[in-house]
Amino acid sequence: MKIEFHPLGDTGLQVLFGSDISVETNQEIRLFADQLKKQEIDGVIEWVPAYTTLTIFYQPDKIIYKDLCKKLEDIQARLQKEDVPSNSIVYEIPVLYGGEVGPDLSEVASHNGCTEDEVISIHSARSYLIYMMGFVPGFPYLGGMAKEIATPRRENPRAKIEGGSVGIAGEQTGVYPLETPGGWQIIGRTPVKLYEPEREEPILLSAGAYIRFVPVNQKEYEDIEEAVLSGEYKVKSYAKGGAHDENRRFKQ
Repeated sequence: MKIEFHPLGDTGLQVLFGSDISVETNQEIRLFADQLKKQEIDGVIEWVPAYTTLTIFYQPDKIIYKDLCKKLEDIQARLQKEDVPSNSIVYEIPVLYGGEVGPDLSEVASHNGCTEDEVISIHSARSYLIYMMGFVPGFPYLGGMAKEIATPRRENPRAKIEGGSVGIAGEQTGVYPLETPGGWQIIGRTPVKLYEPEREEPILLSAGAYIRFVPVNQKEYEDIEEAVLSGEYKVKSYAKGGAHDENRRFKQ
């Protein structure tokens, strides 16, 4: 894949990986970012992956734009000889759909001419790639939602959406990690905390991983919520395409 470099002021550089939002582009960005981390280029402060770009922030007193571009070109040349990772981690996120925690489920069903149960079945039937993180800490931008349940944003956004709310906006789906205003159609809620500042790893998810939404009933939701609050809940995860499951534990 041919990449392009674009300056962002005097301390930023954007690497453009084409214009297509795809799994292949995402894998290329992930692999490039992994190699950038391994290279430890003097002067590079941090980098932020997005759908088709990788934004790099650097210190111009330690490395100038031209020299940084050359080092990035060298990384890209090496990547052409390496295999893109085929497996990613899938995190199972339990969700209580509809009712008070999913007030827009009926609207999504009505808009698409199906039942609420069909929306739940379609929404939870596949794994969603996390293309990037953003908006607020821990918010995953997911790809791959079925067009059969795509629904426009609300005409009047809510002033407050509870943390853990699962929503749909157009052909996207996502999870609000914190209480925040928003205009997505809310179809359910997870008791799992995607962002907890006091946790050793504050943000649960990361770009390149996958989410699989797992429907639960009210009793199961309450049991998981209690386990999360007590620090005993284990977020289930497994290798996509792998033969066995893996559990990852977080202290809430």
